[in-house]
Amino acid sequence: MISGFLRELGAVALLGWETLRKFVKGEGELAEILRQMELIGVKSVPVVTLTTVFAGMVLSLNTYIGFSRFGAGQYTGSVVGVALAKELVPVLAGIVIAGRVGAAMAAELGTMKVTEQIDALYTLNADPVAFLVLPRTVASTVMLPVLVLFGDGVAHIGAYAVAVGLMGVNPRIYDYYLFMYMEPWDIAVGLIKALSFGIIIALVGCYKGLKAEGGAEGVGRATTSAVVHASITILIVDFIWGKLLPWTLRY
Repeated sequence: MISGFLRELGAVALLGWETLRKFVKGEGELAEILRQMELIGVKSVPVVTLTTVFAGMVLSLNTYIGFSRFGAGQYTGSVVGVALAKELVPVLAGIVIAGRVGAAMAAELGTMKVTEQIDALYTLNADPVAFLVLPRTVASTVMLPVLVLFGDGVAHIGAYAVAVGLMGVNPRIYDYYLFMYMEPWDIAVGLIKALSFGIIIALVGCYKGLKAEGGAEGVGRATTSAVVHASITILIVDFIWGKLLPWTLRY
């Protein structure tokens, strides 16, 4: 199982390298990139909003309950702010987008593969990587940090509403400790992670779709596999970033 996962990870990396080469050469249609940005970014706003606002509310509630046991409820804003920006919002948004967008990419490209539309592109001298993979990868890489930044704001609104409105934390104290301990770098870490998650989602989804075979059943397997593998890879990369970023840049 692990060896198979590593082999597929290498194949996805090769697809990423080929996509990067096409991008550097200026291949890929701008209109298709913009269309994919709308599909990935704009149409994912509702699900990201619901996910992040309730994540902020739940984290704020449990953080206050835990901290109030030893008289530290005033620090709720600082802990919740850092945790949302650096970890919770990027990872949740990445997994949700993997389920929504990664699955759609695998299903769309898988259907094209089993119906021989990919082969038709070759006969028309059109490169599937430049025509299909590149626009989706660029759009996902650009839009996921935007969604995470939006999710940060929504999550903080939910966290603030619970801490101040429901649990009775003084709003001035909440804001004071939030801005005292939370730095712009915390938000930057989340955006760096989101950038890599966007690449992972697009490449894994496209790879699974391009390798689909066996008719409708094969497309279903490819779709499920794309979501599972992208989600697992996101969690692994999140841990690597968590260990790497404090040493390479600053904590």
